[in-house]
Amino acid sequence: MTSLPERAARRCHNMVNPLHSAVYFSPALGKELAPYGIEDPSAVYFAGRAAPLGAASAGTVTATFYNFSHSLVSRFLPAVWESASPATVLAARLRAVDTMLRELLGEEAVASPEMAEAAGLALKAAEACTRPGRPLYAANADLPVPEAPHLAYWHAATLLREHRGDAHIAVLLSAGLDPLEALVSHTASGRGMAPKWVLSTRGYNQQDWTAALERLRERGIVDSEGELTEEGGALRKQLEYDTDRLDSGPYEHLGAEGVARLTELAGGFAASASNAGAFPADLFGKG
Repeated sequence: MTSLPERAARRCHNMVNPLHSAVYFSPALGKELAPYGIEDPSAVYFAGRAAPLGAASAGTVTATFYNFSHSLVSRFLPAVWESASPATVLAARLRAVDTMLRELLGEEAVASPEMAEAAGLALKAAEACTRPGRPLYAANADLPVPEAPHLAYWHAATLLREHRGDAHIAVLLSAGLDPLEALVSHTASGRGMAPKWVLSTRGYNQQDWTAALERLRERGIVDSEGELTEEGGALRKQLEYDTDRLDSGPYEHLGAEGVARLTELAGGFAASASNAGAFPADLFGKG
């Protein structure tokens, strides 16, 4: 039985995750990797996120990232590791995170007691993350914790994000949603990425999107207009509840007071980053 208020863990995750995700939209990562010949935005993303796995193959990344087209992944992997080793990419990633956080939050916030407190809370939560069945979390958990509090906070946010993400993939598989069906149904909920962002970053085309919509219609998940049906809405809610259940450990370990405080601190940092332009304005939505 949970000791936390309903959805408290999910709310905390939703506040912590943005600073992890922001690095993939920041020009800082591309600037750090460009001297090694890694310049395509997809190559930058795959290298930056997959580096903790070692010199991962296209198959490994397709499996662990889940919602990217294998044809897109295989355009860049494993070839990207010929340009820069995983260790080189990891060092570049941390430099990019440092630059990004200083630009988005400002020097005062980066050096603040609140940042150090948030790092401590997030790292405490991550103590209860588990490796089995969670490859992206496990790979990042094998990395050292950076000494600087703002980098330690980003590292902890990464651990918590990948821990939940690995669990969510298990839930999607159990629900029988393939990678693009998962994306399309999430977009239909109004909370997922806008179609243009899915198509421009995940390696799919409009024909793929239309085919996924048709499969979802046949299952009664979306209607003729591409909107979620009652059954589809219930499915999306169940996916999140099931993910919450599999991801409850870190937040139960932190406790209700710690979760509330981390949510408060992380929410402030996330809002500052968003206001500073960390994410495209049209990233989410049905349009």
